[in-house]
Parts: sequence; C-alpha cells; structure tokens
Amino acid sequence: MQVQNNIASINAARNQGIETGKLKKSLEKLSSGFRIVRAGDDAAGLAISEGMRSRINSLNQAMKNIDDGIGLTNVGDGALTEVHSMLQRLKTLALKSANGTYDQSNRETLNMEKDHILEEIDRIGSTTKFGEISLFSRADANTNTNTQGWQPPVLDDTIPLQIGGSTQAGEVLDVERYYIGSRELQLDQTDFSDVKKGQESVGYIENAIEAVSKVRASFGAAYMHLDHTHNNLSVTSENMQAAESQIRDTNMAEEITKYTSSNIVLQSSNMMLTNANNLPQTILELLK
Repeated sequence: MQVQNNIASINAARNQGIETGKLKKSLEKLSSGFRIVRAGDDAAGLAISEGMRSRINSLNQAMKNIDDGIGLTNVGDGALTEVHSMLQRLKTLALKSANGTYDQSNRETLNMEKDHILEEIDRIGSTTKFGEISLFSRADANTNTNTQGWQPPVLDDTIPLQIGGSTQAGEVLDVERYYIGSRELQLDQTDFSDVKKGQESVGYIENAIEAVSKVRASFGAAYMHLDHTHNNLSVTSENMQAAESQIRDTNMAEEITKYTSSNIVLQSSNMMLTNANNLPQTILELLK
C-alpha cells in the first residue's frame, strides 16, 4: 500500500472524466437532436451534410419559383379565356352582319358592340400582369394583314423561370410573351357596315380565335412542364432530406441507451473514487 500516489484514486478520477465527457456529448445530441453538433463529431459527415443541405435549399426555392410560374400561367390563361369568350361573341356579330336582312341602323348597333368588345380586349392586353410583369404588353409590331396563316406577334423578351437548383441548361424555362390587342389580332380590320365587310370580318375573327388558342396552348404547355417538374423536385427533395437526416440527426433510441450507460458508469466511478480516496485512511488505522 502506498500513500504518496493513490493509483486507484487516479484511475477512478480518469474514468470519471471520460464518462463525464461521454455524458456531456450525449446530452448535447439529445437536446439538439443532431448527431453532428460540431465538426469534430464527424468532419466527413458534416461536409456531406452541408452539401446536401445546400442542394435541398436550392430545390425548395426552385419549387417556390415553380409555384410562382404556375400562378403566372394561370393569370395569363384566365385573361385569355375572357378574350376567347369575347371573340366568340364577336364572331356571332360578324355572322349577323354577313346576313343581308340587317338595315343600316342594325349594323351601327353591331359595330357599336364590336367597338366595346375591342376596347375590352385592348384593356386586357395592356393591363394583364403578374405582379408588375406585363404578360401581353402592346407595342408597335409589324403585323401581317393577310388572314391566311397569321401568327400572334411574339414579344422580343421571354419570362425566364428558374425551375432547378442551378443555372445549368435545362433548369431555366423561358415562357414566351405575346402581343394581345385588337390591332395585333387584326381585329381592327373588322367592319360590320355591310354584308361583304361582315363576311371578310369572319375570317379575321376566326384567325384571332386560332391565334389566342395558340397562345393558350403555349401557357398550357408551360403549366404542364412546371407541374411535372414540381412533382419531380418534391420527390428528390424528400429523398435528399431523408438521406441528410440519416447522416446528421441523432438516433434517439441509440443515444438514450448510450446516455443511460454513461450515467450508470459515472455514478459507479464516483463511488469508486470515494472508496479509493478512503484507502489511505486504512493505513492510519494500522498505525494505531
């Protein structure tokens, strides 16, 4: 038995320190919910986890962008639905004017209603916006007065939608913008003042209906693209979050087991340290 160095006490104190450290780490992981609290816990795992988090954040923002894009296409299609409805009414008026049973007074009434419809189409074309972005801005564009094979004039710029987690090719969708107005749709060529002009007007109106249908088809295609992309990104984000959770999050059942074990060992170490510190007292008993 030695009195200068109490090896048993030193050993018990060392084990006590080890278990205290383990208990502290378990408490950190249980209270935070993270297996990796600091880089020292798992440097490689932390690097992988942060990379995944960056990708997840990018995917989530891309889905928000897509939601905005879907809203944009819905606004555009909703406006064009009304334009289509007015064009159908305009065609009905044109067919009436092509009938020789209408006198001049009746034709003036038809032209008056036509003018109101064209004004409303112009208003929709100039005021339809998503936020502050005009979808059908009117401008001085060269339009083809030939009613055969006419196409809706396309605006020079598109609306780019960031639909991916990066700016690589394929992750930006450009939505085309079109001029929508009575002049751009060649509806300013319509006139119901006599039978011949009424017959000619029918052709212009039918072309306008077809042109608006093409614009709506463009919005519809963009909508479908956005919807499918959103679904794909949602699945990808979910899977990546699950993978990142496996790397970074605490396995609560496993960590509680470790905590309980460390706590028991620590209490045992405390008792043994007390006993080890009492060993020198036995020497005094021998000296009595």
